[in-house]
Amino acid sequence: MKDLVSDAAMVMAAGMGKRMRPLTASQPKPLVRVAGKPLIDHALDRLKDAGIARAVVNVHYLADALEAHVRERDVPKVTISDEREALLETGGGMVKALDLLPDPFFCLNADNIWLDGPRDAFHDLSQRWNSERMDALLLLVSHARAVNFRGPGDFYMNDEGLIARRRPEKVAPFIYTGIQLVSHRLLRDKKERKFSTNELWDRAIGEGRLYGVGFTGQWFEVGTPQAIAPTEEMLRRG
Repeated sequence: MKDLVSDAAMVMAAGMGKRMRPLTASQPKPLVRVAGKPLIDHALDRLKDAGIARAVVNVHYLADALEAHVRERDVPKVTISDEREALLETGGGMVKALDLLPDPFFCLNADNIWLDGPRDAFHDLSQRWNSERMDALLLLVSHARAVNFRGPGDFYMNDEGLIARRRPEKVAPFIYTGIQLVSHRLLRDKKERKFSTNELWDRAIGEGRLYGVGFTGQWFEVGTPQAIAPTEEMLRRG
């Protein structure tokens, strides 16, 4: 098995958590508890299990509470990217934190919960990574492996792993899990401002440099309070 191509990850934790209200009225979404622990600990524990030593966590909404929580960890060792003054969204958040991250780096949403397949998600990405051909490699999951997900999907993927956006009025077979492996090249020429990663992906798609890999485990959509109970039940059943 190919070793990990990076020892660090960015954990996206600065969002407002509006879909998770009222649970986020007094706490940031990454601290909402699912199956006995905060969402962000599910993500950080997966990084630890995979052998990833460092994590950069961006903070904005109720930042003091989130920062205090993650600073208690030894592994992965957490560095804060402070967005208290201005929320930069996913693309801008990566640009702001870029000097703290190696090339390439893993990036994942703080509210991710998943059960790995034969390999963990980060080794799956590492095994497929090709720095000469890819600006980013997205971990994608089929509808059959996506729990609580009700949307039409996000991407098509060909046999080589090249991905394309879902066409309007159509269903796409793959869903973005919120986990990716990112080259600094994806962020070239981008200034620190508020913008979405979609802007970067669209350019990479146009250049034939956005790839995907199918996830072999089970992924849980935990975006609303209503998704918590079924997620906990499935986790109890393993």
